[in-house]
Amino acid sequence: MTDDHSENFEKDESMYKAFLSESKREFENNHSFSEDEQRKIINTGKNTARITNIMISLAVLLLIIPVMTLMTYMYYSLGGKADRLIEVAGKTIYVTEPNISLEEMEIEHDIGFFSMNILFDVYKRIGKENYKVGNYDIHFALDKPSFPKKNTFLERPLPEIPQVETEILLHPQARVPFDRDSEWEILKGLPNGTVAEVYVSLNKLVKPEDLKSIVQTDTEIRWLAVDTGMEAKQVDSEGVPITPLGYPAQTDTTIWSPFNGRGQNNEEVFKDILSFLEKNEDVAEKVARAKSLEIKERLAYIEENGIKVYGAVITGPTSELRKLEQMSEIRAMKVGEVKLWNWK
Repeated sequence: MTDDHSENFEKDESMYKAFLSESKREFENNHSFSEDEQRKIINTGKNTARITNIMISLAVLLLIIPVMTLMTYMYYSLGGKADRLIEVAGKTIYVTEPNISLEEMEIEHDIGFFSMNILFDVYKRIGKENYKVGNYDIHFALDKPSFPKKNTFLERPLPEIPQVETEILLHPQARVPFDRDSEWEILKGLPNGTVAEVYVSLNKLVKPEDLKSIVQTDTEIRWLAVDTGMEAKQVDSEGVPITPLGYPAQTDTTIWSPFNGRGQNNEEVFKDILSFLEKNEDVAEKVARAKSLEIKERLAYIEENGIKVYGAVITGPTSELRKLEQMSEIRAMKVGEVKLWNWK
């Protein structure tokens, strides 16, 4: 009985093993993959994983871009930072660039990732018309400006970076670096049917209202160069050339101009602008041609000594500008831009 039981068990075990071997062989025959098929499966898996990663990355980027853009807009809008930077740029032009103005309603700004570009055109009054004479593109990384990119359309542009040897508005104690007689000859050689602008330097300091009584011609005084205590040397305490500081002599009727005559005269507006720029001098120095403005010291000098001018930009008919040569108060003159007749 025992032998029969053992014999049956061995028989069953042999059959079971045979069944497993057959099942394994059938599975391998039905589910085995060739080497090419296995390679395709692996490549398909890799491609699927790669596409999945790309899609996830794109989703993250698409989420980051609007978030970063929103953060940038919030940075420039909170506290009026964008408006302040635009205001600094515009007011710097008015008080450092002789006879240059801008139309603030046309100032554009383009906001990128944690950056902003301010773009605007500048104008010069020659005769009775305002001419577009260039444009500015100022890039800000957050609130840190780069040097402006400028395009100018002037025949006789001022030097990009002022030097003592190239200055055209000169304090009575400063040396004249150009041939005075040749400039008068240029003016005399211009046709009578033209209008021009000239930069005149005086032989003494005068009050703004006194200059108007000195220039008894059919012309218009456009911009006044103000004595700030540094113009005699033409450099700051470290020897860096400074730019003239001044303001428009005429009231600007455009509502956006700071010199529109509403509530303050131009002298008061000029001092207010200097106070404003003193708080933003790092930006103003990048916008201005001169890279040293020394506004605090120069404003203090003006507050103590009052406003006196040593030079001006005058425009009008060329025939009338020639008469300035006979005025003993004018020690030097430099010809600026010339246009066809528009004097009305």
